[in-house]
Amino acid sequence: MEDAEALRERLRKIEALFAGAGTAGERDAAAAAAARIRARLATAARSEKPVEIRLSVPDQWARQLLIALCRRYGLEPFRYRRMHRQTLVVRAPQRFVEDLLWPEFQELSAALTEYLQQVTSRVIREEVHGDLRDAEEREETRRIG
Repeated sequence: MEDAEALRERLRKIEALFAGAGTAGERDAAAAAAARIRARLATAARSEKPVEIRLSVPDQWARQLLIALCRRYGLEPFRYRRMHRQTLVVRAPQRFVEDLLWPEFQELSAALTEYLQQVTSRVIREEVHGDLRDAEEREETRRIG
């Protein structure tokens, strides 16, 4: 089972992968990767006009992650009044979002979701009940009339 430090290491490797880093795993490498991504964003902003892009995320954890990732790269996520909470808007070059931000977010989100699922299952198994099988699926009883 993946512990918190292993998860952090995995997240740094994912970020380094998207930044094009040759080495990953150390805090310096992760910081350098973030700097390279911000440089790619600056380059994209010079060649492509930023546009408003709406992104929809499935849950509060993914929302927190996306907001943090945007802020890390100097983007300011927001939403308009009366927008659904799972919808975020970001002004950025579309190519940057499609080629880098969104794929990185999906990888990081998948890693965090897997980790949260493991922790949740372990706590339920150890503290509530050891049988984590899904509920049995049955045929509905036939109604007469």
